[in-house]
Amino acid sequence: MIDRLSNESIPSAAPRASNSETLAKEIIERLTYRIGKDPKVAKPHDWLTAAILVVRDRITDNWMESTRKTYATDAKRVYYLSLEFLIGRLMRDAVTNIGLMDELREALNSFGVDIDVIATLEPDAALGNGGLGRLAACFMESMATVDIPAYGYGIRYVHGLFRQQMADGWQVELPETWLAHGNPWEFERRESSYEIGFGGSVETVNVDEEVTRYVWKPAERVIATACDTPVVGWRAKRVNTLRLWTAHPIDPILLDAFNAGDHIGALRESNKAESLARVLYPADATPAGQELRLRQEFFFSSASLQDILRRHLQQYPDFTSLPDKVAIQLNDTHPAVSVAELVRLLTDVHGIDFEGAWDIARRTFSYTNHTLLPEALETWPVPLFERLLPRHMQIVYAINAKILLEARKQKAHTDEEVRNISLIDESGDRRVRMGNLAFVGSHSINGVSALHTELMKETVFADLHRLYPNRINNKTNGITPRRWLMQCNPDLVTLIRGAIGDEFMDNTEALQALDTFADKPDFQEQFAAIKRANKVKLAQLVQSRMGIRLDPSAMFDIQIKRIHEYKRQLLNIIEAISLYDQIRSRPELDWVPRVKLFAGKAAPSYHNAKLIIKLANDVAKVINNDPSVHGLLKIVFIPNYNVSLAEIMVPAADLSEQISTAGMEASGTGNMKFALNGALTIGTLDGANVEMRDWVGEENIKIFGMTAEEVTKVRAEGHNPRAIIEQSKELSQALAAISSGVFSPDDRNRFTGLVDGLYNHDWFMVAADFDAYSKAQREVDALWTDTASWYSKTIRNTARMGWFSSDRTIRQYAGEIWRAG
Repeated sequence: MIDRLSNESIPSAAPRASNSETLAKEIIERLTYRIGKDPKVAKPHDWLTAAILVVRDRITDNWMESTRKTYATDAKRVYYLSLEFLIGRLMRDAVTNIGLMDELREALNSFGVDIDVIATLEPDAALGNGGLGRLAACFMESMATVDIPAYGYGIRYVHGLFRQQMADGWQVELPETWLAHGNPWEFERRESSYEIGFGGSVETVNVDEEVTRYVWKPAERVIATACDTPVVGWRAKRVNTLRLWTAHPIDPILLDAFNAGDHIGALRESNKAESLARVLYPADATPAGQELRLRQEFFFSSASLQDILRRHLQQYPDFTSLPDKVAIQLNDTHPAVSVAELVRLLTDVHGIDFEGAWDIARRTFSYTNHTLLPEALETWPVPLFERLLPRHMQIVYAINAKILLEARKQKAHTDEEVRNISLIDESGDRRVRMGNLAFVGSHSINGVSALHTELMKETVFADLHRLYPNRINNKTNGITPRRWLMQCNPDLVTLIRGAIGDEFMDNTEALQALDTFADKPDFQEQFAAIKRANKVKLAQLVQSRMGIRLDPSAMFDIQIKRIHEYKRQLLNIIEAISLYDQIRSRPELDWVPRVKLFAGKAAPSYHNAKLIIKLANDVAKVINNDPSVHGLLKIVFIPNYNVSLAEIMVPAADLSEQISTAGMEASGTGNMKFALNGALTIGTLDGANVEMRDWVGEENIKIFGMTAEEVTKVRAEGHNPRAIIEQSKELSQALAAISSGVFSPDDRNRFTGLVDGLYNHDWFMVAADFDAYSKAQREVDALWTDTASWYSKTIRNTARMGWFSSDRTIRQYAGEIWRAG
């Protein structure tokens, strides 16, 4: 977007006609003059691009108007810094939000083109991994919807995380190629380019007797260039900007080296620069991988801050007003280096003294924590940090001295507490604690569910909370109902509109009116028919991709999320083995037909997570091919989980698996998506499950297992999983089958490590919670056979999930943290 416009210099564009005939003419114009194709020879991807360009042009009119409005009203801007934005496909989202779906469908139909067919050709933007990135995408859409002027800042990854394939049941990582044919949504902004430095040295310059300045002389420099994507809110009230950075070298080729015959070496600097924007989360098991991650985080943080400061100075005379006009939200610890970088820019570049710069930074930044796992709160070895960012290391030490002196002055902290507050971890080799840096450099630190926020105060940030008792607050996550109800489940939306009207489309809490329909047989019948149609759609996808036939009348039991031991896919798989044994042993019983579906990616260097995927596929191979099961149980692991796959799986779920170890999931948002679309949740009292139980009612959710307090107590007092396993017939037999090679006849010891971990420590309480989980699953079976009761509960889930809209979450951020809007 153009950032600085006179309010009078450019008149607002006249509203464009939006009937199907006008759209059809515009599609042909884009097809002819932008793509260079005659309609007679145009391919489906050509029609897709032409349609996107027509939609993009309409959004651009609103985009420019939104920018003008922000300048005219002198509004405070929000800047959301996130290493991930899992935005998925944009066409259906954009067309729905600007209200052109019917007209565009009709326009394309006039050429014999089906919008539903070409929409599937749009690649998922490979800009995220899981919940963190999807939350950022929901927040961007909601900020536009509730009229908050905002920019999202991240990296324009060429290959993103990875494309997941299976080879004999093992995860294989392949490069994602979503940008292979360009991205018609984006605009390159060559004028928004900034130099980013790495390494080098710091020189001291004595300006006069009282003033000393520090000058960083980087040894390496790269160029960050912006690419902008418009993000349109519901009913096109506002269009905000997702600004992603791509990296370029100062010199694209070392011509002397090339002419000397070193053709590969001549591109060394180019490759080094471009590696910054190639892959999300490069494996950090090696020193080179760790360095690349830190480089990526600084690269996008520095470019974003330089851009923010430039825009501010275009409108205001100095930076004293920065906290009043700018709110910068750090989405997890990845952009935490921004705290030191902003202080550096204000002091070294703009001449503000350290105390003034620190005050501005602290009042401008706020930080969202997403994890209670200590290993996920990033730390960097001091030698690496100092070599790569020498000036920032000095600033980190200066901030640390200030904070530790403040803690000492209070005389209320033990030596151990002061060590925990420090930005430098000295328990082993010295490391910079990025979570602590984000905490002390922000005026607000929020958790993402009520339970998570309280646990933050008691665990990872306990000592910092004692030092700054008023900074931690809660902002429970939410999801955008546009994508996760209106777009992914249109038939259900039609049913709801017929029952309660349209108010819920602008205020999701109005869904509560659906409560009165939960026990009506005719409404239940229509609700069930829509659920079955969604299951048929998923079954067709599984059949086409994997050759596995599913029965839509079976219960679809779904767990889709990043593969991690604390999310306990392993618990689900073991219970499936136990159920398999019971079905074969007691064939005379009326077993509920069940399909267990999994999807998710494991980090490339996370051995146990990849082993869990292999176990799921090995178990599926045995169970799905055993005639004695009579099709009563099937296991499916669908490869390459992404947003578009979730949009098919979520509406098809009967049962939503939210079974993380209590106290370890910050919030979860998949739980909200499933419940909104009429799935029953089976889960622990973890993350947002706690608040979901309060909203939907205890009777409409199946809770099992230990609480967070009980998990902490068991770990502290000593956990004896071996005794638990030996006392549980079903669990011990299932583990014996795994460890003896029943599911891995080609390698009997393949899963020994997983099983031994359960016997020896069971850190994630899989054994401890197994019997409770198994019992809860059989209670779910019983409920499934009572159709009226089942749909009464699932309809009430849809009716009572309105509070979990990201619109509500953003309004809370805006009112209580950002003071914007």
